[in-house]
Amino acid sequence: MRSTVRSLRPSQAWFSHLVLAALLVISAAGCNDGDSASTPAVNGGYARVTKVTDGDTIHLGSLGSVRLIGIDTPEVYGSAECFGREASEFAKRLVPLGTRVRYRVGVEERDRYGRLLAYVWLPDGRMLNRVMIDKGYAQPLTIPPNVDFADVFRAGARAARQAGLGLWRACGAGG
Repeated sequence: MRSTVRSLRPSQAWFSHLVLAALLVISAAGCNDGDSASTPAVNGGYARVTKVTDGDTIHLGSLGSVRLIGIDTPEVYGSAECFGREASEFAKRLVPLGTRVRYRVGVEERDRYGRLLAYVWLPDGRMLNRVMIDKGYAQPLTIPPNVDFADVFRAGARAARQAGLGLWRACGAGG
């Protein structure tokens, strides 16, 4: 019996291998919703909230601890700071356990404590980081190279301060 398979020239074989590799990568990425990934898919994806530590730190599936980029909320552990509990409770209301959120990892992926650094979007499309600032539960904290929304966060904090929202009212002018 004669074979009907024809051999490819080297340039055709290289191209077909490249196409096959690309399809495998796309297929594998499509199967991952971020809930079970131990590392972020490319630089983001979807994951479920498994814990809210405080106003600027949450846990996402097996990604673990995630520090929200560009914001700083008052502390609730150790020496609790003014409005810390309120910021933590507000974050818990925004992202209750089990909430599926979208995240994007920063240019610098981890902080010195090993937490994943990310921007997080709520199911309704609003960015969690920005909502915390806009409602007066957080102050901007810009640490290069993660500066994508720094101007937006500064503008939101300025408006919250002028309106006397959240920590700006409860903790005085210094926040």
